[in-house]
Amino acid sequence: MAAVLSWTTVNTGMASEDKPAAPSSAQAKADAKAGTKAVTFEDNFDGAAGSAVDGSKWQIETGDNVNNHERQWYTGGSDNAALDGNGNLVITARKENPGNYQCWYGPCEYTSARLNTSGKFTQQYGHVEARMKVPRGQGMWPAFWMLGNDMGDVGWPNCGEIDVMENVGKEPGTVHGTLHGPDYSGDAAIGASYSLPNGEEFADDFHTFAIDWAPDKVTWSVDGNVYQTRTPADLGGKNWVFNKEFFLILNLAVGGYWPGDPDDSTQFPQELVVDYVRVSTSD
Repeated sequence: MAAVLSWTTVNTGMASEDKPAAPSSAQAKADAKAGTKAVTFEDNFDGAAGSAVDGSKWQIETGDNVNNHERQWYTGGSDNAALDGNGNLVITARKENPGNYQCWYGPCEYTSARLNTSGKFTQQYGHVEARMKVPRGQGMWPAFWMLGNDMGDVGWPNCGEIDVMENVGKEPGTVHGTLHGPDYSGDAAIGASYSLPNGEEFADDFHTFAIDWAPDKVTWSVDGNVYQTRTPADLGGKNWVFNKEFFLILNLAVGGYWPGDPDDSTQFPQELVVDYVRVSTSD
């Protein structure tokens, strides 16, 4: 996912398609749950319908994203990110421009929202997960991801980026988990994909996306099923930048280099529905 908005100057790209052999389901689930300790961050998004997110946990970013060629304007307040009254956060992408927002390509065509925990919560290592239902449709690009807390000092990709989950609408049954860092970002990022069986689509139901993060190791899982582990050995001698504090990001982009832009088949509004976000320590 992209790291650029009004307060950043970075660029990124799509997940790598290489997919190592997955361990057995039983072992994967055991590994994914191993070592979990104290909860350090949790948001269950409880509150009245229409309420804004908890400002003590999240800040809302605003602006567009030229480096990924995304088409949306990220708005503030609760217009595009609000609680639904049923214990969910709903990030809504709409085909509209009520504020006459100006994007990199001219008047913006869409609005959406992007939240992060920078300055409010960071963590080094542990278990990071979110239970979500993604939107559907060409041009949709939901993501749950993390950036190194030193981004303001070293920039992207030197700060490191951990994509816990990315989905693009043209691949409705597939999600991606990816690492970006110095000399392995964008198309050269290190990652793998996970696909549902039997033609199922992620927009049909909620799924839990997680990483287990330890010194010199990041492991990704979907619904407890591990599908990849990455270590410095995967980088071919390049710098591993994931042994430090990171913050969380949730967003729903519209269009861009990777997903492509919406077309006549894309229906709006579209929603990324988040049941919870939880982070815990681990051995």
